[in-house]
Amino acid sequence: MFNVTFLPAGKQVHVQQGENLLRAAMMAGVQFSASCGGSGSCGKCKVLVEKGEFESDISARISAADQEKGYALACITRINSDIEVHLPEDARAIDRQAIERAMLTSVEPSELLGHIEINPSVQRIYLELPPPSLEDNVSDVDRLTRALEKQLGSKKIHLSLPVIKQASSVLRSSGWKATFTVFSNDEGFEVTQAFPGHRTEPVYGLAVDIGTTTICTELVNLENGRVQAHRSDYNSQYSCGEDVISRIVYASRKRENLAHIQGLAHSTLNGLVQEMLKETGVQSQDIADVVMSGNTTMTHLFMGVEPGIREEPYVPVTSAPPVLQAGELSLEWSDSARIYLTPSRASYMGGDITAGLIGSNLFRSEKLILYIDVGTNGEIVLGGSEWLIGCSCSAGPAFEGGAIKHGMRAATGAVEQVRIDPVTFEPMILTVGQSSPRGICGSGLIDAMAELLTAGVITSKGRFNTELDTPRIRGQEALEYVLVWAEDAQNGQDIVITEGDLDNLLRAKAAVFAGITTLLNAVGITLQDVDELLIAGGFGRYLELDKAVTIGLLPEISPDRVKYIGNGSLLGSRVMLLSRRMRQEALQVCKKMTYLELSQDPSFMDQYVSALFMPHTDMSLFPSVQAGLMG
Repeated sequence: MFNVTFLPAGKQVHVQQGENLLRAAMMAGVQFSASCGGSGSCGKCKVLVEKGEFESDISARISAADQEKGYALACITRINSDIEVHLPEDARAIDRQAIERAMLTSVEPSELLGHIEINPSVQRIYLELPPPSLEDNVSDVDRLTRALEKQLGSKKIHLSLPVIKQASSVLRSSGWKATFTVFSNDEGFEVTQAFPGHRTEPVYGLAVDIGTTTICTELVNLENGRVQAHRSDYNSQYSCGEDVISRIVYASRKRENLAHIQGLAHSTLNGLVQEMLKETGVQSQDIADVVMSGNTTMTHLFMGVEPGIREEPYVPVTSAPPVLQAGELSLEWSDSARIYLTPSRASYMGGDITAGLIGSNLFRSEKLILYIDVGTNGEIVLGGSEWLIGCSCSAGPAFEGGAIKHGMRAATGAVEQVRIDPVTFEPMILTVGQSSPRGICGSGLIDAMAELLTAGVITSKGRFNTELDTPRIRGQEALEYVLVWAEDAQNGQDIVITEGDLDNLLRAKAAVFAGITTLLNAVGITLQDVDELLIAGGFGRYLELDKAVTIGLLPEISPDRVKYIGNGSLLGSRVMLLSRRMRQEALQVCKKMTYLELSQDPSFMDQYVSALFMPHTDMSLFPSVQAGLMG
């Protein structure tokens, strides 16, 4: 860790080697102009590095003479030692009493699970079989089965008709020397592929998160557990509705709609897989196993099954789907791959949460842990190794950039961090990939909302203060704040935050906080009893704890009790891909969990209404935020 000191303010912050200097300034709470998102094009974040080592990209905004003197643009500068930085003359230190600023700490699977024993459900077996003779005249299938029984130590060997045809042809054409892919399930072993000769290429698997907004996938080498490639993209089903209810309604209108919405998800995944195969050179036939996790609706629609969970008692068609064969679906990369869909606990507590509990190791923890997955729905689980209780609340797509005028997912060009000067009301922004801004993602919107509140630009109800002297607040009835002027934006248009955007985020955060409070009250414990808070969800990559607390999305809690595990659904899918025992654990997790139906809990609506303010109507729940706003 290196110490960065900002002068003349005297602010200090500890950072890792290679940290971006502009991000370090944000973490330290110092303010200066930075409107290009970190692309180095505006030149407004020019600073003087008086002591220490750093690397800075070349920019036309910094002359060679200034570079010699130690000047650099903070947004394109990386820290390589303890350094002292002199800020621009117009820089001001934001000295507010607030919660300690802390980025959510990301953790790796190995840190959560310890050593993951690689024991996948598929394996490759090379056999050299004795050819048929008058003395040994058993059938091809019996000959193969006999050898596999000896190799696997089991008499439960199954071959489907297509595999029987393939295996016989391969064995006879290759001199009875062949490689077989074998899949292990509850009934024993199933032969899924046959290759002539000794196939030495590794066998691969796909870990997939079927999100409402985004589909994410990893190509994993099942022999060593390494992720070879990863891709994500918007779920094409978005065109049929932003949330699960809209998609259920669309799928139920007429028969062809269900096939259409299923095909959209398949098309998205097909494209991602083809990109990974092209990148790595892996052959599609070497993908033999797939673990998919998603909410209950996404899982059903992927299978082409109408969910049927829109009306009480909200019962799904299946909570533990059978293992599928890729050839049964419109998937283009491997007909023989087996697809395991992670089981779900309830209609609105899906396999993505089950996977998150597996990946985070919560189900085996001796601690009392509160697990929160924030996305289109907010799913919350409380418990540990002894018991689990969970609930789900509809948050809407705001946290993933949906239903926001200039919202987008956390892709290159998305504003992800924001600071607003409390005197000039000018913003300081940083984008994903440090490129010119083209929109704002969920974490950026949370940052902006918190900053607008603490700077006095908006009220606790999310309404703009029109008495402020700033051109960034504009409009008559439909008010908005200009976060990025068109000249600095990638698309040449002003990027704004509207009161409608703020209202959508306010409702989303209220739903999540109300869910947390209702769940804690249901088991008679307080936040102080919770040992650890785990945050999951792709939007939280650069979510800052103090910002989430300031708007009342998360409860006020010490940063050292909070961890960020990223995409818990994808993490758990990878773990179950590498360990077949974890698939058995997934079923046990579902059986052990008590599900609290918030729509049937009269206290939830009271909690929701109370949370429709920032941070909350009961400010005693947020003493540090209250002190910061008053200070």
